[in-house]
Amino acid sequence: MKRIDSSSLATTALLALLAAALPTDAVAHILKGESIGFFSGFEHPISGLDHVIAMVAVGLWGAQLGMPAIWVLPVTFPLVMACGGFLGLIGVPLPGSEIAIALSGVCLGAAVLLELRPPLWMAGILVGIFGLFHGYAHGSELPPGQNALLYSLGFVLATGLLHATGIAIGLIHRWQWGQLALRGAGAFVLCGGMFFLWGALS
Repeated sequence: MKRIDSSSLATTALLALLAAALPTDAVAHILKGESIGFFSGFEHPISGLDHVIAMVAVGLWGAQLGMPAIWVLPVTFPLVMACGGFLGLIGVPLPGSEIAIALSGVCLGAAVLLELRPPLWMAGILVGIFGLFHGYAHGSELPPGQNALLYSLGFVLATGLLHATGIAIGLIHRWQWGQLALRGAGAFVLCGGMFFLWGALS
């Protein structure tokens, strides 16, 4: 089985981030008014720490689990998230989304902290459920008058980059000190999730 090179993956993630940061003029095929929708969607996941820690944790956990989870989990999350985003866009009610988003930080942080190794299908279902609620939150907050498709593409791309960041960091798992560092990162995510859960229940 071919081993993933951490430096090449980190370089790829950095290049993707730089490409995403290109000015609007670089996306010439998108009309000026429509591009606002894309960048609004792109900014939405990275503007909320509750979203950021959960999405990075997906990459961290995938890296801990190794192949094939290292790509299955980061692919499952945005795919199901897109479905959740569609539900939010069309106004389908999905109660408890804020609580579920906070719980995603708690559960994913605990998984990384404890280095849980459930069957792949179980990990995929857990990640998918949380992806649904994260996507719903993005979709339900579409700014008025903006392109829904481009907005959705924006938040899916941002999510993928956050997963890639988690994977790049998670590749330190191959070293003993890295395993301890990742568990510490899991503890940070867990604490963040508990903070947001307290806020959601207040």
